[in-house]
Amino acid sequence: MWGHIALFIIKYRVWLLSLIGVSTVYMAWVAKDVEMTYDFAQVVSPKDPDMVYFQQFKKTFGEDGNILVLGMQDSSVYQLKNFTQLQSLTDTLAKVQGVSGVLGITRLIQIEKDTAHGRFVTAPVFRGPPRTQHELDSLMRVVNNIEFYKGQIIAPRTGATLLAVTLDPAYLNSNRRQAVMNSILGHAGRFEKSTGIKLHYAGLPYVRSTMTTKVAGEMKFFALLVLVVMGITLYLFFRTWSAVVFPLLVVAIVMVWCIASIVLLGYKINLLTGLIPSILVVIGVPNCTYLLSRYHYDYRKSGNQILAMTRVIRKIGLITLMNNTTTAIGFVVFTFTDIAILYQFGMVATINIFVAFIISFIMIPAVFTYLPPPTEKQLEHLDSKPLMGIINFLDYIVLNRRGTVYLAALGLLVIAGLGIRKIEAVSFMVDDLPKNSSVNSDLSFFEAHFSGVMPLEFVVDTGKPNGLLKLPNLQKIDQFERFLRAQPELSPPISIVTFVKAATQAFYNGQPQFYHLPDNSDKNFILSYLANSKGTGAGTDSKLVRSFIDSKSESARVSLKIADIGSHKLDTLVNRRIQPAIDRIFKGTGMKVTRTGTTVIFTKGNEYVIGTLQESLLWAFALVALVVLLLFRSFRTIFYALTPNLVTLSLTAGIMGYIGIALKPSTALIYVIALGIDGDNSIHLLAKFRQEMAIGGRTVREAITNTLSEAGTSMIYTSIVLFIGFSIFAFSEFGGTKALGVLMGASLLITNFSNLVLLPALLVTFEHGKNEQISGSAPIRHYDDSYHEEDDDMDQNLQRLSVERVKPVKTV
Repeated sequence: MWGHIALFIIKYRVWLLSLIGVSTVYMAWVAKDVEMTYDFAQVVSPKDPDMVYFQQFKKTFGEDGNILVLGMQDSSVYQLKNFTQLQSLTDTLAKVQGVSGVLGITRLIQIEKDTAHGRFVTAPVFRGPPRTQHELDSLMRVVNNIEFYKGQIIAPRTGATLLAVTLDPAYLNSNRRQAVMNSILGHAGRFEKSTGIKLHYAGLPYVRSTMTTKVAGEMKFFALLVLVVMGITLYLFFRTWSAVVFPLLVVAIVMVWCIASIVLLGYKINLLTGLIPSILVVIGVPNCTYLLSRYHYDYRKSGNQILAMTRVIRKIGLITLMNNTTTAIGFVVFTFTDIAILYQFGMVATINIFVAFIISFIMIPAVFTYLPPPTEKQLEHLDSKPLMGIINFLDYIVLNRRGTVYLAALGLLVIAGLGIRKIEAVSFMVDDLPKNSSVNSDLSFFEAHFSGVMPLEFVVDTGKPNGLLKLPNLQKIDQFERFLRAQPELSPPISIVTFVKAATQAFYNGQPQFYHLPDNSDKNFILSYLANSKGTGAGTDSKLVRSFIDSKSESARVSLKIADIGSHKLDTLVNRRIQPAIDRIFKGTGMKVTRTGTTVIFTKGNEYVIGTLQESLLWAFALVALVVLLLFRSFRTIFYALTPNLVTLSLTAGIMGYIGIALKPSTALIYVIALGIDGDNSIHLLAKFRQEMAIGGRTVREAITNTLSEAGTSMIYTSIVLFIGFSIFAFSEFGGTKALGVLMGASLLITNFSNLVLLPALLVTFEHGKNEQISGSAPIRHYDDSYHEEDDDMDQNLQRLSVERVKPVKTV
């Protein structure tokens, strides 16, 4: 079959190249509409109970992750000139399209008692710009007496203050978000410049915007950098620019198709799919390298370009397809999950790995049969002395020091096991950004002054309509809030209880000592005032208050902000400290407390993803085993193929533990990818070994020597290319991308030991002994029963193709 495919590609190469060109132009036109996203909710299954509850929470109470905060700690902000600038900034931000509200010190509202009508009314503290410094100081004393805002808008200990900008969800979850963020940051920057007051930024919208911008920038930068580095590597190997330009053209086309496929599938670029174009470069270039090195090898034997290329396609077409299939398995297992971000990553990567295979197997043969044949100088890499020295050394080790190989492998596994025990599964909301980034430094500011800005929510369900109107239920919520307020990682909570407390303070003419729930002596007066306040903006029907209770006054939202303390500490805080307090406080009341919020979903997502990836790794092993079984029709070969990969993954995990890389979604997926890529080398070597054994009279030792001489060369080439390609990611600003570069680079170094030393040693040991010739009933069967000798192959192809015999190149 592959012989027919080879003839078809060469015969219709002009038409095929034209088809690729036209299709790529269309794909480039589609790719221009690609969008970016950074949605934490994508990491949790939509069927997960916590996710279902979170979606219901947002329908009832609104978004919890749509607030951008701007903080400052500078006493000069309370000088009249700067305060006027702050007031102007606040009013300007409120008018930005996509902003639904702004709460800051200049827009604070106070509750006042209307004794004439027996109700509460609201009024702004600052009814207009203060005209004098004395007036400003007087109004600030009023602000400082309003207990409700302490710890929320003003830090009582440090005097820091913030602006809370609420974004419209319709803009937040669309491609218009970046324009809104740019407008907000532009106005804030002008305020900083005119006043000299340093602003700090935080909140999920800001984190998402920053991450999205950096993902886009890194995707372009690394894609270009990888292309340049790969080009240099290819030139050093082949010593001809044609072997640089056209492989890079192949991967450039594949990258365009990849981005277009994201659009056609209805996806957006996220932190994972943003890596795929660069990953495809380091996967696509080895395809081209493998084809070109085999083309040079066969051309040196035959001296005929077309004949050499047809042999390349026929002899390695199936095995290269299987190699790409094995690589794709590392990604396709992600499509078995209903986690959106993993499913999209797996789907896009799998499709484009096969796109890379098809395009490279059409373009490289089509183009290089048109170009002049390789010169003797360009073929010198086949006999590179350093490379041959390495191959000869490996051959000696495999044939004469197998005991040392097994002891070394066992010792490395023991050392790796100790490193694996050091791995911790922990993640942070912004831990993929560098520690010295502005996001992390600003986050530290808010954690120091306001105990953080990451949302954490609790919902207290009284179990009865109007249950929140009963004072004993409010007292229980208040008891729970006092406990929460005592936790250093949490900000002071906001709930219906804090509003009632503020109303009580207003009832007593704003005196701070009366900021508490009403007692039996005054509850009737205060509750009657609240009941009369409907429609005034001060009662339970105000927009702000309605975001903290449901329509039946049955469930109350308790909203807090938390520091980015990491998944471990968050689990300890919620499950070992807060949950026991909930059980104790609400025992016997019939009230139910449920935790939710974006932070909880993010943490749940990490656990979900890591658990899913463990299952995906098992699926990947099973699928690789199936591919090997179908290819070689031998169960023993599964042992040969998977053992080196188990060693590679174990040693990589050990390195991960020793250098302190945490297990999280962005690092856990490395192992599934590594299994797919490392499996290529095992199948490649086993396939070449069977080809050698198919030649009559060969012993296992002779077959191993010849296999290492030919297959080892291309494996070392491709490993070097992949190592250089993935190592570039180690310079990324993102922790997950950097870990990808470090661990994949380590994996590719280790796989040379596993597949060029350990695997051949296993073959020599177990394939009928070290000197015995394998018969036709050998455990490993040839993957291509249509294998023919090269002379027959030459005659057959020369009869079917009209080509002129090119003078053979002398063997060096």
